Amino acid sequence: MAYVGRFAPSPTGPLHFGSLITAVASYCDARAQQGQWLVRIEDTDIPRIYPGSEAHILNAIEAFGFDPDAEIIFQKERLDLYEAVIEQLGQQGLVYACQCTRKMLGSNHIYQDTCRDLNLPFEHQAIRLKVEDVEICFADLLQGKHCSQLKKDLGDFVLKRRDGIINYQLAVVVDDYLQGMTHVVRGADLLDNTERQIYLGQLLGYPRLQYMHLPLAMNAQGQKLSKQNLAQALDLTQARQLLQQALQALHQPQVELDTPYRMLQQAVVQWDIARIPHTTTLQGHYL
Repeated sequence: MAYVGRFAPSPTGPLHFGSLITAVASYCDARAQQGQWLVRIEDTDIPRIYPGSEAHILNAIEAFGFDPDAEIIFQKERLDLYEAVIEQLGQQGLVYACQCTRKMLGSNHIYQDTCRDLNLPFEHQAIRLKVEDVEICFADLLQGKHCSQLKKDLGDFVLKRRDGIINYQLAVVVDDYLQGMTHVVRGADLLDNTERQIYLGQLLGYPRLQYMHLPLAMNAQGQKLSKQNLAQALDLTQARQLLQQALQALHQPQVELDTPYRMLQQAVVQWDIARIPHTTTLQGHYL
């Protein structure tokens, strides 16, 4: 099967250096295998969209020389697709309405089936997927074998929030299928979401994907670079230097300083995933 990969940022803030590492790795891995590389804006959590971040993402795609193989899609324009999948799962008896709030659940991150058998109406309630007592495992290209006992480790998880927002777990699975993804390259902070997504995909009859979870860039405080931890926005005027730094962080061979597009093409030719650290975090500190 031909390789199809993607870069799928969320516009809850401008892109930072950790985002660039993911974009570079996903692009090079796809192109090195003569595959397609797509961009998807994961913006279902509309209240959390940060003003100007969508434009920054689109400008960064251009400034760093990336060339997606298809039109960029926005999840907020595809809500009917996700609702249709929830309806499909409902007809199969695989989801239920949940009235529990965060306050009611407390600190317990594993749902205890409180509403599973209450047969509540779906309107104005969260929608949870029924998880069976099975083990899901996958072989990550960098992190090795990873397993979760779904019922014990994860519990029934939300597909749609009480406020009507489609959850990431649902949208990413549906779009990866509809866009024909075969490979997912993303940060190791999403490693624990993978078994949920594999399980949901299996229920829907979707083919299983190949995963590669990259080590995370950390700041001086030992926190992953993220919008929540106030990571600096990428300076698009420094695209060439930042591309060099991203490739160095991934332990790839050095490329000549040129236009960003030509630098990426050289990086593709030299791409070697065996050189990427098989860890969940990168050594050193980043801004």
